[in-house]
Amino acid sequence: MAESAETTTRARRRFHFGVDRFSGIYIWGLIILIFALWVPETFLTTTTLRVLASDQAVTGMVAVGLVVPLACGVFDLSIGHVLGFTLVATTWMNVNTDINMAVVTLMMVAIGVAVGLANAAMVVKVGVNSFIATLAMSSILQAFILFVSNNRQIAGEFSDEFKSFGRNVVLGLPQPFFYLLGLTLIIWFVLEYTRSGRYAYATGGNPAAARLAGVRTDRFVTVSLIVSAAVAAFAGVVLAAKLGSASLTAGPPKLIPAYTAAFLGSTQIKRGRINAWGTLVAVYLLATGVKGLQLSGTEVWVDDLFNGVTLALAVGIAVYRRRGDSPGGLAP
Repeated sequence: MAESAETTTRARRRFHFGVDRFSGIYIWGLIILIFALWVPETFLTTTTLRVLASDQAVTGMVAVGLVVPLACGVFDLSIGHVLGFTLVATTWMNVNTDINMAVVTLMMVAIGVAVGLANAAMVVKVGVNSFIATLAMSSILQAFILFVSNNRQIAGEFSDEFKSFGRNVVLGLPQPFFYLLGLTLIIWFVLEYTRSGRYAYATGGNPAAARLAGVRTDRFVTVSLIVSAAVAAFAGVVLAAKLGSASLTAGPPKLIPAYTAAFLGSTQIKRGRINAWGTLVAVYLLATGVKGLQLSGTEVWVDDLFNGVTLALAVGIAVYRRRGDSPGGLAP
């Protein structure tokens, strides 16, 4: 009798088609089907595919970079303004100087590292809550954005080398999309298959227990904040190359979609755990829904409503599932 019950349980587990871990992919397919039937003339085109891949590459990089501090149990609310500042600074340097594109990119990533170190100093050394510390950094970076830009959009002539960095097409898809895939692969591998990744999740899951086990939790928090800021800085360079100008408001709006994707991603692939591939799926699931709504002629405000409602649902689902799962990453 016991063997029969166990066999039935195993059969049920096999029969659910991975819905518990891959529900986002099924929902994504459903969204595609709905808009394919609703607006087939505009939705089912290679142009829409390329636009989705290109437009969401920057948001995706910011979201995947955010996975690292969330895995370590801290928030980084400065990523939108890091992106915004490096977008402005990169554009200014390309318009007003002759510095090589590779050097500019390294300088911007170095700025991201410096911001991450400053955030970590406030969180680890001073003991300020990460939410407050990175929110304060956002305000500081906003001041620098206005200072460098003189409160005006920056535009001008850009070198072919600079433009190709964000506009080249590879295998029919925009080059920034492959930056996103490479970044996701690296963060996934480090978090899932290295000792550092296990320690990062331990830091986020139960920092007190991790410290007792000998994990240098402060070091992992520090590195995680550096990684998220450096990735956001690199994304700012890519966005500058893609746009060819610097909008003063392009960076901060990436914050909510990035957090939405990260928390929604925690319900995918590795259920109950912040993870890179789940975040990538969530980025394009959300983007497909928003793009479909745009093509169907809905009002502009519907995009923000869609992201806000999805964020609330994603956090709610993540919290609900974490009640029955073992710790791993940030408990929303």
